[in-house]
Amino acid sequence: MIPALLAGRRWTSLRLRLLVVFALVALTAAVSASGIAYWLNREAVLTRTQDAALGDFRQEMQNRAAALPADPTPQEIQRTAELMAGSSPGYSVLLVQEGKEGQVSGTAGPDVFGLGDVPKSLRDAVNDRQKTTAANDSEYHMYWQRTKPGGNPYLVGGTRIVGGGLTGYMYKSLAQERDDLNALAWSLTIATGLALLGSALLAQAASRTVLKPVQRLGDAARRLGEGELDTRLDVSGTDELADLSHTFNKTAEALEKKVADMSAREESSRRFVADMSHELRTPLTALTAVAEVLEEEVDDLDPMIAPAVALVVSETRRLNDLVENLMEVTRFDAGTARLVLDDVDVADQVTACIDARAWLDAVELDADRGIVARLDPRRLDVILANLIGNALKHGGSPVRVRVVVEGDWLVIAVQDNGPGIPEDVLPHVFDRFYKASASRPKSDGSGLGLSIAVENAHIHGGDITAANGPGGGALFTLRLPVDVGKVISGDQDA
Repeated sequence: MIPALLAGRRWTSLRLRLLVVFALVALTAAVSASGIAYWLNREAVLTRTQDAALGDFRQEMQNRAAALPADPTPQEIQRTAELMAGSSPGYSVLLVQEGKEGQVSGTAGPDVFGLGDVPKSLRDAVNDRQKTTAANDSEYHMYWQRTKPGGNPYLVGGTRIVGGGLTGYMYKSLAQERDDLNALAWSLTIATGLALLGSALLAQAASRTVLKPVQRLGDAARRLGEGELDTRLDVSGTDELADLSHTFNKTAEALEKKVADMSAREESSRRFVADMSHELRTPLTALTAVAEVLEEEVDDLDPMIAPAVALVVSETRRLNDLVENLMEVTRFDAGTARLVLDDVDVADQVTACIDARAWLDAVELDADRGIVARLDPRRLDVILANLIGNALKHGGSPVRVRVVVEGDWLVIAVQDNGPGIPEDVLPHVFDRFYKASASRPKSDGSGLGLSIAVENAHIHGGDITAANGPGGGALFTLRLPVDVGKVISGDQDA
């Protein structure tokens, strides 16, 4: 599910953007090139057709129309129009003579048209007599115009014979040129589509070339983050991605070396603490025995010496507890701590913990009989002793202990009667060797009790949280699975 989601996210981001950019660039280039090609070809086709038709018409007007008499008959005009249209097929001819007896005209060609088919603006321009000058040696000029009567394109041109009343018009259909240009437009459209398809394929190939190394780099970084510090990339080429891969490999190598050094130092530190604790146990055992003897004889000692003996006894016991705690912490760090599970009546276990430490008068227990949980009774005793002892030492009595079952969880809440824990101290209460001396002036512990308690909770698959209770006082809440065996076996199966 997660790889598919990551692949989908990659597709909708970099790869899709690359495809879109390639497509837009190709589309813009293809449309621009096609538009320019179409416009150039259109102008070339129309200009060539127009120049050929108008040039031929001008020549015919000079050769044939100019040869007519000053007052030609209708038959002469018609005959001349037929000769002009027949000499160069492709356009129609209309000749108009303004005579004494009125207007005489003749028409011939593939398209029958009359004077009404000629735009008025063109007629006015053709009949407009201009003054002759050094730059203009003709009174009349040839004019042309493109029209679309009925939606069909036509070229209309006209001129007037100098010195006479004869006016000639030519009428040429541009349908063939339109069809040719339409075919060209379709060809350019197909070429644009093929260019767009080619750009998509090129973008796909480019995205594979560019994104595959990036994807490999991302996968390698992910494996590196998951702890596979021996992850390396195969480097090929000399481009920027190759440089990035080199940098990644160097970084991974440096990280692996640093982690290995740190692990070695940590292992050396754990070994040192374990060896030191083990070596201290033998002299501590002798000191503890001597301290117990001195404690039994303290009443018979000199009153000046008794306080010193009591201090030696107290500090010997404290040192013994510290060594035991250090050895326990070392076992947790080394991963050698193991659970010895048994079915435990929680209320009886809490009562036994309180009774063994003579706390019955200072602790209020709220627990129903018959709550049975499968856990390690020795480690539960360590947790309870640390939580209740911490509450009595720093919060004051009475300490309230409440035991309930919430679904598959055993919840034990320990709340003292003190001022609570300062907000800046709460995040650190489970840190090793942490002491908030300002808020806990009576603290003479090692600072390992709560950290050992939370480690024992974690090994059960549970946790401990610290907060300030609604009615005042510090509130520690222990949550453990009712059946730790099921949780552990489920974690191993997963």
